[in-house]
Parts: sequence; C-alpha cells; structure tokens
Amino acid sequence: MAIALSALVEEANNYLNVSRIADYCPNGLQVEGRPHVQRIVSGVTASQALLDAAVEANADVVLVHHGYFWKNESPVVTGMKQRRLKTLLAHDISLLAYHLPLDLHPEVGNNVRLAHELGITCEGTLDPTDPKCLVWVGSLDNPESPQDVARRVHIALGRQPLLVEGDNPVRKIAWCTGGAQGYIDQAIAAGVDLYLTGEASEQTFHSARENGISFIAAGHHATERYGVQALGQYLARRFAIEHLFIDCPNPI
Repeated sequence: MAIALSALVEEANNYLNVSRIADYCPNGLQVEGRPHVQRIVSGVTASQALLDAAVEANADVVLVHHGYFWKNESPVVTGMKQRRLKTLLAHDISLLAYHLPLDLHPEVGNNVRLAHELGITCEGTLDPTDPKCLVWVGSLDNPESPQDVARRVHIALGRQPLLVEGDNPVRKIAWCTGGAQGYIDQAIAAGVDLYLTGEASEQTFHSARENGISFIAAGHHATERYGVQALGQYLARRFAIEHLFIDCPNPI
C-alpha cells in the first residue's frame, strides 16, 4: 500500500508541532522525490552512506534527524552537497528531516527515547514553563555509582562513554542528546548528581570536577539514534507502510 508524500509530510509536521519551533534548518520536506510512499528508511544523518543504503533498500523517503541547509552554511551546490543531492534526485527519493522538533517531542523525541533506553524515569524538562527547553531531568530507581551508570550506558548504547566521576552516588540525572555539553551549568544549578549528553568540550571537565557533579559524554550519534526510529515506526503504523532504520556507525 502506498500513501501520498504530502499526507506523510503533513502528519509528521503536525505530530512534531514543527510550525511552533524555530530552528537552525528547515524542518520537514527538504528534498522532494516521487509523489507516493511505500517504504521509509530512517537514520541519524543524511550522509552519503545512508543515502546509498536507502537506494539499495528501494526507499521512497529518507527520514533523518540531521538533514541539510543549515543556517550560515554556504548555499552553493558543490562537492559533498552536490553528490548527496544528486543521489536523492537521480533516484527520486524524498528527504524528510526534523532537528529540534525531534529533540523536544514528549513521545518520540530523542531525549525521551534515550531515557527509555537507559532506564531513567522522566520527570520533565528543567524548565516546564519553557516549551523549547531541551534539557530533561529524571531519576534512577535506586542510587548507583557513577561507574555503574557508565556501564549502564555502555550496555544500552554499545559504546564506551567518557566519564568524569563526581563526588556522590547517582540518582537524579539531567540529560540532553547530541552536542549539548554547554547545558552543564543548568544541570549543576538544578542540583542533579549526573549530567549526560553526547559530546564534551575541554571546559566541561572542569565544570563537572569543580562542582562535584558526574558527567557522561555518550556520543552524539549514539544518543540520537532512537528518536528517528520511533518517528519512523509511528509513521509506518499510521499509514500501514514499511519502515527500516539503518544505522551508519559514527564514533563521535
């Protein structure tokens, strides 16, 4: 069974409240392909590797978290950008991308789905009055050592995380997927035991160490694999079409 591309895009846009969220890139349909959809291939980033895999899988739509046309990037279509767009256009494949709307969503969002993978009970965002707050807070059922939490992350994500060990056992956790190390000060102010994100900067170590908080960098790609899978599964159920998640490994 095939459905109209326009219906798929409308459903995804409405479900993620795209019109209400300002972002650094266009959310929704970024490249238009064939008008009907039977199979979605999802992945974290619209890399050449994912596009080639989508062609091999006979995809009609590629659904990603990291798409194209970012603020302040060059508008010229040369080199890597030319090759990627050429692949999509030559095979009549649409590109559907959702950045911040996919981070924020309370059901299929990256942050909520990561908490599910790690066994963290979600308690909401650090600022419930701000609909654009990206940092979530929650807790473990029982206190664990920082090393045990790092092992939990390793097992769930299949990747050895970077751990800066704090002073206390961990029960209350704040987290934000991807490149969100800059939010560590908000986590410290909230009094959590551990802050978890995808990446780390040089100063992150000092902020964690001098404030007695544990910090885990679990990988940008690794922490953002789950939202796009959940969105793809939602759309597949909604329209009785096929969905295939393809993980193109990325150690960062």
